[in-house]
Amino acid sequence: MNYGFIGLGNMATAIIKGMAASKKFDTNHLYGMNRSYEKTDELVQQYGIQGCTTIEELMKKVDVVVLAVKPQVLSSILPTVKAFLRKNQIVISIAAGKSLAYLQEQLDGHPSIFRVMPNINAIIGASTSCYSTPASTSNAHKQLIEEMFETIGTIVELPENLFSIFTTIGCASPAFTYLYIDSLARAAVREGMPKEMALEIAASSVLGSAKMILESKEHPMALVDQVCSPGGTTIQGVTSLQANRFEGVIHDAVMAVTRKDHSLQ
Repeated sequence: MNYGFIGLGNMATAIIKGMAASKKFDTNHLYGMNRSYEKTDELVQQYGIQGCTTIEELMKKVDVVVLAVKPQVLSSILPTVKAFLRKNQIVISIAAGKSLAYLQEQLDGHPSIFRVMPNINAIIGASTSCYSTPASTSNAHKQLIEEMFETIGTIVELPENLFSIFTTIGCASPAFTYLYIDSLARAAVREGMPKEMALEIAASSVLGSAKMILESKEHPMALVDQVCSPGGTTIQGVTSLQANRFEGVIHDAVMAVTRKDHSLQ
């Protein structure tokens, strides 16, 4: 089975890195092409993939094609993809906001199309990804895509109507979390702690807190209550966050991302 990537940006590079590190995939069967061949050659040298110079060349060599270009670029490459698409090829799009209906319309109702959303943590093999595909797609093809994206983290199948909200809590939320961690660290710097030390402590605390939710199975607010001693220091910080609309600000950010995602469709 040969896999091809059209577009070799950060996400495609992360997926290739994960597949190359996995024992399930051979880089001799990974192909890539990019508008700039310098990027293609970089991945050829780094991971041993096979470089292509055109979409036509790549399409003729692969069984699975990953459309890894930005959403605003996708429409410009789909006519060429369609021109060389074979019925038995699997098409995967990781372009935000581009629905299965749009992809099927552009590719003349191609029978095996997947819409996949990984997140930036794929770079370290810790992505939370989801996918959707038409009901007619075979379980064998689903398993193949799951194995492919499990090399960069976890993946779950979702109905497409949940994709916009997944885009927010699964793909945009890492940026929110990075901002939160940096804000904690900057506050610590104001109180006299070196920034590098503060970042490490804040990031480790957030990582541990996330693991606590996943492994304890307790409700987050129950865990908040466990940390907040009556009359203690933590409850002062929690009530300050609530008084300043911490939850409301998060909800506003979620809605802003969701609206933007809808506008891309």
